[in-house]
Amino acid sequence: GKELIARAIHDGSNRNDHQFIAVNCSAFTEGLLESELFGHVKGAFTGAVEARKGVFVSANGGTLFLDEVADMSLSTQVRILRALEDRRVIPVGGDSEVETDVRIIAATNKDLTIEVQEGRFREDLFYRLNVIPMHLPPLRDRKEDLPLLAGHFIRRHAEAMGKPVSGMTPAAHQALSQHDWPGNVRELENVIQRQVALCQEDLIDELSLVLPISSSASVKQGETPFENVTQSGNETETGNVCLDTGMGLEDQLIRFEAQLIRQALQRCQGNQTRAAELLGVSYRQFRYKVSKLNLQVKSAEFA
Repeated sequence: GKELIARAIHDGSNRNDHQFIAVNCSAFTEGLLESELFGHVKGAFTGAVEARKGVFVSANGGTLFLDEVADMSLSTQVRILRALEDRRVIPVGGDSEVETDVRIIAATNKDLTIEVQEGRFREDLFYRLNVIPMHLPPLRDRKEDLPLLAGHFIRRHAEAMGKPVSGMTPAAHQALSQHDWPGNVRELENVIQRQVALCQEDLIDELSLVLPISSSASVKQGETPFENVTQSGNETETGNVCLDTGMGLEDQLIRFEAQLIRQALQRCQGNQTRAAELLGVSYRQFRYKVSKLNLQVKSAEFA
């Protein structure tokens, strides 16, 4: 989500004929991040067999998107501040400055005012970056975007895979809206990609849409987190899973897990690899679960 917005800003600006480069600041150690940003000269460190220009120079005239900017060390923050103020960078191990003209878009999932107060982020860099602040709510707070995003990812992956999938059923859309999406847009795309790969129809339906268990804030205190619950004697039923008030939580979860595995195998016509993908686990994890739960299944299901 953040990078898409940053790219949209770049594409709509007068810098769109130059490069847009994104860097995740949390993906590098301090030394490697500075080399990535400012470049290095040959022999600057072990492995630097040739000179390399950094992204500040590569994005010259364009836009540099710094994601997770709060994860930079204080020393790197000093160099970033200097580069922004002087519009010059010095490669790691070098002694000559290189002029650069980039527009910086920075993003973070932390509260920078708190980071500044606790000494983890430089106040001068904060004010240098905080020119036009934008708040991007997490996906769980903008679920009205789910249909458009899901449709976009369905079209993208259906075309890439050569599948005739054109959309989702209303029940599948409802299932999407009931999930919290802690992984935001990346998690949504992962789910849609998996569903497109496994879907055998024109539309993704609710049965094929297996989502991870969510810590949903929408489940009210005292309520069961299952859908369409009906009371019957000492039992509560939801779909094919029966919640027995005489069983502990661990036993209930084991029974529920076994039921999901059986349903996945049935849905995938006994194909273990596809069933594992449907449940979002590796093939090895799937086989381990089957063995651990001692499931009594027909040998044909494991073809």
